[in-house]
Amino acid sequence: MTTDLGPQTMVGALELIAVKTPAAALEHSPQDEWRGLGWHSEIDTEQAATDHAAFVSVLAATGAEVISVPADERTGLDSLYAHDSSLVTPAGVVPLVSGKPQRTREGAAIVDALSALGVPVLEGFVDPAATADGGDFTWLDPSTLLAGHSFRTNAAGIGEVSRIVAPQGVSVVSMDLPYWHGPAEVLHLMSFISMLDHDLAVIYAEMLPIRLSELLCDRGIACVEVPPEEFASQSCNVLALEPRRVLMLAGNPVTQRRLEAAGCEVQTYDGTEISLKGDGGPTCLTRPLKRSA
Repeated sequence: MTTDLGPQTMVGALELIAVKTPAAALEHSPQDEWRGLGWHSEIDTEQAATDHAAFVSVLAATGAEVISVPADERTGLDSLYAHDSSLVTPAGVVPLVSGKPQRTREGAAIVDALSALGVPVLEGFVDPAATADGGDFTWLDPSTLLAGHSFRTNAAGIGEVSRIVAPQGVSVVSMDLPYWHGPAEVLHLMSFISMLDHDLAVIYAEMLPIRLSELLCDRGIACVEVPPEEFASQSCNVLALEPRRVLMLAGNPVTQRRLEAAGCEVQTYDGTEISLKGDGGPTCLTRPLKRSA
């Protein structure tokens, strides 16, 4: 396994990626935990295992090395969404402290697991008031990291991330996210933007911060718009396997056609159990660690 994570992008060909299986996420999950976490219904463990295995097979078929993060008593069902608990930088993985109370220890758990496998890990936050979710950070290019100020990621958290990445030559561009349904429901920066290529993104325009819209325009990044009727079914949550080769949740035909019209090769997966019930699409289910430049 390589320990050189290299420049970070959202679209380079996957080389190393971490996931967590439903079984591992559920091992230390209290009965009926899903209710308190805001899941829409209880997960069918057998079907979830089947669907997650099929999902991982798509990742492995790219030639990427897939790491399965083990169960940990510090985590619960939400840790299925491995993206949120850390931020990957060229110099190493940073543990995050989620603004969701049930997820505050996930960052330490995942970096411990990755460190044991030889993946470089950096020191985490020093400000006890800082919170951040991985879903609120998106690499626009290797030297520009977008940060969303949300109910899960506060100003102190963005400040801590800025402090950590600045010595690596990375600038953080922050923006406020919409209130939407309030603090009880998750809304991340990546809820309404996914990079598909260096010059192409899929967006939900109705919720896009004006500053982000202007930045995309200034950078010459073309946008594919998600229709309102498909936003709730995670159509804007799209994982780039490589530039313009993407993985998305099945059941969003309008968005899929638009992506294909923009020159993307689209693969889909059944996310009824592992995505729709917990509002976590393919980017949420994965923690990419290394991509080709």
